Amino acid sequence: MPLEIERKFLVTDESYKSLATSSSHITQGYICSEHGRTVRVRLRDGRAYLTIKGPSTSGGLSRYEFEKEITADEGLSLLRLCEPGVVEKYRWLVPCGGHVFEVDEFLGDNVGLTVAEVELCAIDEPYERPPFLGDEVTGIRRYYNSQLRQRPYKEWTSDERNACQVVE
Repeated sequence: MPLEIERKFLVTDESYKSLATSSSHITQGYICSEHGRTVRVRLRDGRAYLTIKGPSTSGGLSRYEFEKEITADEGLSLLRLCEPGVVEKYRWLVPCGGHVFEVDEFLGDNVGLTVAEVELCAIDEPYERPPFLGDEVTGIRRYYNSQLRQRPYKEWTSDERNACQVVE
C-alpha cells in the first residue's frame, strides 16, 4: 500500500524562487473531501491526475495515497463533477540536501499563503532545512488543500494566520 509521509511548513520569504529548479501551474478540485478522505482531480501543465488519499495518521505525517495519470480531457471532465471551489497554485521544486521541497504559492482566494512540503521515506527521517522554512504546520487541518477549498485563506482571522499549533 503506497504511503505518503510528508512534513509541511510555512514559507518565510521568496528565496525559494531563486533556488527552484522548476515551477508549474496547478488547478485542483475535489470530488469528495469528507472524514479525512479525499478524491482529487489535478491539472498540471497540460497533464491530469486522479488521486485518492486516506485519513491522516501519526499527527498528520502520513496517509495512504493512490495516484493515477489520466488524460487531460478526462481531467477537465472530472473537474466539472467536483465540489464547489478549486485550489489554484504555482508549485516550485527546490532541492535541498537529499530531498526536494515542493513550495506551493497559492492563488485566487488563497493568495498570500505559501507552504512547503517535503516527502520522506520514514516518519523519523532526517532532512536539511532550507533557509525559507518557517513554522511547521504538519497536521493542522486548515492548511490541507481540501480545507483551503472550503475555507480559503482570505477568510481566516488574523489569529488563525498567526497560530501554528496543532488543534486536535
